[in-house]
Amino acid sequence: MKFFVRTFGCQMNENDSEHIAGVLASAGAQRVPGPEDADVIIVNTCAVREKSEEKLYSYLGRLSSLKKNRRVLIGVAGCVAQVYRDKLFKKRLFVDFVVGPDNYLKILEIVEKAAAGPCLETGWGRAWQEFGPAETLRKNTTSPYVTVMEGCDNFCAYCIVPFSRGREKFRPFGRILGEVRDLAGAGSREIQLLGQNVNSYRDPESGRGFPQLLDEVCAVAGLEWVRFITSHPANFGDDLIAAMRRNPKVCRQLHLPLQSGSTAVLKRMNRGYTRGEYLALAERLKEALPGILLTTDIIIGFPGETEEDFEQTCDTLRHVRFAGIFSFRYSPRPLTASARMADNVPLPVKRRRLLALQNLQKSIQTEVNASFIGRDMTVLCSGPSPKGGGRLAGRTEGNLVVNFAAAPDLVGRFVSVRITGCGPYSLHGELAG
Repeated sequence: MKFFVRTFGCQMNENDSEHIAGVLASAGAQRVPGPEDADVIIVNTCAVREKSEEKLYSYLGRLSSLKKNRRVLIGVAGCVAQVYRDKLFKKRLFVDFVVGPDNYLKILEIVEKAAAGPCLETGWGRAWQEFGPAETLRKNTTSPYVTVMEGCDNFCAYCIVPFSRGREKFRPFGRILGEVRDLAGAGSREIQLLGQNVNSYRDPESGRGFPQLLDEVCAVAGLEWVRFITSHPANFGDDLIAAMRRNPKVCRQLHLPLQSGSTAVLKRMNRGYTRGEYLALAERLKEALPGILLTTDIIIGFPGETEEDFEQTCDTLRHVRFAGIFSFRYSPRPLTASARMADNVPLPVKRRRLLALQNLQKSIQTEVNASFIGRDMTVLCSGPSPKGGGRLAGRTEGNLVVNFAAAPDLVGRFVSVRITGCGPYSLHGELAG
């Protein structure tokens, strides 16, 4: 069997695709680079935003033509699969199977069932689903993901994750450390601890929390950088800041979703913190970890957002000076609390505000990036630069993209790069002599 996996969505979806591919490959299936050569095509999807869902249906439409000339099974996995389930069969009659995030260990069995007729597997379980080394086919061995938990219990008003991923489940401490040691032993020098809300982590056996996990991970020989994503500001305690400070392997970079700079909007979002509390947390992080770069998520046009609310969000960007943001127009998601609210910010207003926000952030990022010109920075080379010209791309400890001329054999290694210029989204430089 030849299979192809196409991924839409976040780091969790990318990691899930590595598990899906690993389970199939461990059973003897062969991964191919494109859908044209595959017997089985799996589209792994995100449902957090409407745009990702639209991409799925557009892509599925293009795949439908493959069925005209040969026998091919097409499946939908991930968050859209979990939320929409049997509706996918009705919307896209050529879909052969639908599989939710808690069922990937059974993917081979599901594919075999689908050969005989439509197959739906979206059940949930409370037990942790453990994928062994043979059941993870990694695309990224330079900075691999290591899952520590799944699901979320926060129920932010706009967020579909509790319904698409379920309630929080925590991976046992020992299994996390075992995977980290294996990766370090195989040559990975950076790892990224992954979960919807990693700072809520509790070891199901001992009750130890995420700060203690960071201590243990950082003690693994061979690792040089440790990152984690994503954190919730409402339960980001000083104990976690202290763990970051005492472990120099933890990168001085953090993704800390804000969503809105207005306390009134944050309350309607059920985020559990105010604008002032977020700003105070950002200041504590900067004081404890000099030079830390923060990135964030922003939703524009949440129900009831006024011009004053929007200006407070812009002012928060000016104050914190994020090194990067992911910004989106609000779109109601099924099952969420905000889906019952009036979506009363007109689309033209959302578009105008989003463009203004992105232009503001672009100027901030350009200034942040320009501050590194002339400095020698440690860069972990990740692969060929999308800029071309024989250049490589890599990331700094602060997770800034750097493009520079170098030999391909430096991929996966740390090098010193002198920053010679920048744009709003990346740096460029040359190998430091």
